Amino acid sequence: MKIVISGATTPEEVPGITAIASESELVCAPDKERLGEALPGAEILLGWDFQSRDMRDQWHRVDSLKWIHWCGASVDRIMSPELTDSEIILTNARGIFDSVMAEYILGYMLSELKLFRETWRLQQQKSWQTRLTGKLSGSRAVIFGVGSIGRKTARLLRAVGVKVSGVGRSPREADSDFGTIVGPDRALDAIADADWVIGLLPLTEETTRYYGAKFFDAMKPEAHFMNLGRGESVDENALISCLEKGKIAGAMLDVFNNEPLDPDRPIWEAPNIVISPHTSSYYAEYQEDMANQFLGNFARYKESKTLEHVIDKNLGFVPS
Repeated sequence: MKIVISGATTPEEVPGITAIASESELVCAPDKERLGEALPGAEILLGWDFQSRDMRDQWHRVDSLKWIHWCGASVDRIMSPELTDSEIILTNARGIFDSVMAEYILGYMLSELKLFRETWRLQQQKSWQTRLTGKLSGSRAVIFGVGSIGRKTARLLRAVGVKVSGVGRSPREADSDFGTIVGPDRALDAIADADWVIGLLPLTEETTRYYGAKFFDAMKPEAHFMNLGRGESVDENALISCLEKGKIAGAMLDVFNNEPLDPDRPIWEAPNIVISPHTSSYYAEYQEDMANQFLGNFARYKESKTLEHVIDKNLGFVPS
């Protein structure tokens, strides 16, 4: 069968993929033009570059595609009406980035509470100043997005004494990870007394510019906001205004509407903000793990078994 690997120049860029070269035709498509040339006759698409939007312009070349495995947690880069309306199975890299993103979130929280940035500044000045820092245990966190990344984050934060709740599509009590999950209609009430508001929402029509002025106004002045889901979910102007007026204590953004972030964007100059270049999901072995996940699902595909991590294309994510 023909497998197109988008975003790769040679099969060797995908660790271990050559193990299936004897039973499949591996065709690499490192750019939009070669993707269009490779799609006719392809049965499987491996979306190796999960930041690419190239597929949106090449659907007219699809004629035999049955399965797309997207190597990112979010699939908004590839979603289109053509894919939603098709019989093509879409799977994603659910679970690959859970732990590392949870650790990233915890790292920011500790850095802010323990004043690591201030410590570094004073160290550069060779200034010895003893000062009080915050305590993470006992603080409250609300996580928007209760999928696998949100659940891993909830477990990690609860392990260090943080009181966690969630906001999701289906409200429920006594959840094993979140305790309480409230629906979107109660989101603003949920963040009113939160110390940490963590955005992990997938990008959908409902979550575009979800975090806006009304949202930030509902947070308390001592609270911090984090977004590691999708940049399009944040109204940057509203966040900048909120930070400039001191309405919240700080923010951390790892994702943006347009990446890389333009040097002229005002968000760079917002007070009390930490900006990272979409690195919360990257770690040394992530490519090996992504490839192994695909190969495991490929083995299931050959045996006509149900694939793991199948996306509900109408929702845009794997239902919990």
